[in-house]
This record gives sequence, structure tokens and C-alpha cells, in this order.
Amino acid sequence: MIISTENLTKHFGATLALESVSCAIEPGTTGLLGPNGAGKTTLLRILLGLLPAKGKATVLDIDPMRQPLAVRARLGYMPESECLIPGLTGVEAVSFMGRISGMPSRAALQRAHEVLYFVGLGEARYREVGEFSTGMQQRLKLAQALVHDPDLLFLDEPTNGLDPKGRQEMLAVVKELAVDHKKSVVLSSHLLPDVEAVCTNVVLMNRGRIVRAGPLAELTSDSDGSYSVQVRGDEEKFAAELASRGGSINERRVHLPDDAGTRLIFEAAAAAEVQLREVKPMRRSLEDVFMEAMDE
Repeated sequence: MIISTENLTKHFGATLALESVSCAIEPGTTGLLGPNGAGKTTLLRILLGLLPAKGKATVLDIDPMRQPLAVRARLGYMPESECLIPGLTGVEAVSFMGRISGMPSRAALQRAHEVLYFVGLGEARYREVGEFSTGMQQRLKLAQALVHDPDLLFLDEPTNGLDPKGRQEMLAVVKELAVDHKKSVVLSSHLLPDVEAVCTNVVLMNRGRIVRAGPLAELTSDSDGSYSVQVRGDEEKFAAELASRGGSINERRVHLPDDAGTRLIFEAAAAAEVQLREVKPMRRSLEDVFMEAMDE
């Protein structure tokens, strides 16, 4: 696993920001999801070694609270807040972050050019960052997170302030990093569609606690094991054959006896002499899972 926490607890004065947070995050793309104020950014800052906390944590087998510089050398962090230095050009801003990460000046400058082209800012790399639009600033922050070729990326609200086209383009870059470049990514967001678009695992937070965690496919799978089925032919005959085998169908939703499996559907279709056009497990939306978790 790339991240492990055990009973992480953090107070800011009398305010409890994290309460006994325990989780294990595997390599890949993980969505850290929750409403504003859920504790997502606080958790990321602890894992970056920027905040102390009670409890235990490891990131890439490093304790961030004991070895903050070691963990940050292997992490790329794209913060939610604006953090650009006025007066610098795009390439200067990115190469500066490379030098801070320990890269030699020449290597940092070369790498800055490469990552700026990768995020779509190649033509704007000599412009001052103060002239950048919100979308360009978000891309620049991503380039800064990538410049030292980290093993793991923390992206805090990467689509914040972007228009629909900009959001799609940012998510496409994140997906390319995960799929083509094999980067592990933790994407913190309150936007469910962003998480669904790029993440295979989800950690849901609310009021400083983890309320759901696991593979997205498992969290959204229908708990009653029903299937969406579309047939071509005599639907009433198919329903009768299905009922004779202990199943039922209601508006294309098929319910089967426990542990029956899809074999029963195919048997009923063959007996009814209908063509199966679609058989797939019913799934809840991530919004359903999210609202259920928030209600609890």
C-alpha cells in the first residue's frame, strides 16, 4: 500500500478537524471525497509532513511526521489555494519548484519545459504567471507538482474554478498520468463527477471521519445483486420462465434467488425463445453512496 493511517486525530484549538482516521490506500487513483470542511485538506497536509497529529501515518513507507523532507521528495502536491510567486514566468516558476525539490538547476529547467508542454502551457511558458487565467494557473500548479517526477501525486481540488471545458481537459491530463505514466494519484474533491471520471478507489470523509472506503465498483454495486436485462421477443413469456425458476423482472430489473448467478437468466431466455440484448449488474451512482454516507 502507498498510504496507511491509524487513529489520526487533529485539533485546531477547540475544533476537531480529524477524528481517529484509519485507512489503507493502494496504488492507483483514489478519490478523497467529502463536503467542504470534511477534513480532506487537513489529512493531506498531515501526510505531506506539514502538520503534526496524534496517531500514526506512513506514506510510501515513510513516516511523514518524523521524516517530512524525505516524504515530500517523493510526493507531488497541487494545493487548492493560489500559491504562485508574482514576477516569475511560467518556466521560472516550475524550475524553481524543481530546485526546491533538490534538482540541479539545469535539470530543473529542462524538466520545467517538458512538463509545461505536457500540461498544455508550452506556448505560454515565458509569460509572467500574473497574466495567467485561472485555468492556466491550475495547469501551472500541476506542472510544479510534476517537475521532480514524483511517485505519488496529491491533487487538492484540481478543477477548482475551471469552466466545463477546462475541467474535462484537467481530468484528461490526470487520467493520462495514472493510466499511461503509471502515477498513483490521490484526488481530493467535493465534486462527485470528477472522482467518477478518473478514480478506481474512493475514500469518503465527513466531519473529520472516514465514513466509506473501497473500490468504486464495489461501493456502487447494487446490494441486492439484481441485473439490468433487455430482451427482444416475448417479454411476458420470458418473465414467466424467469418466475418458474425463482426469479422476477420489473421494468428491466431482474431479481434472482441468492447465489443463482446469471445462468438462470440465460436459461429463461432460451426457454422463452427471446434474444438477450443486455445483461449487466445494477449499480448505484456515486451520488447515491455519498448521500447515504452523509445521512449516516
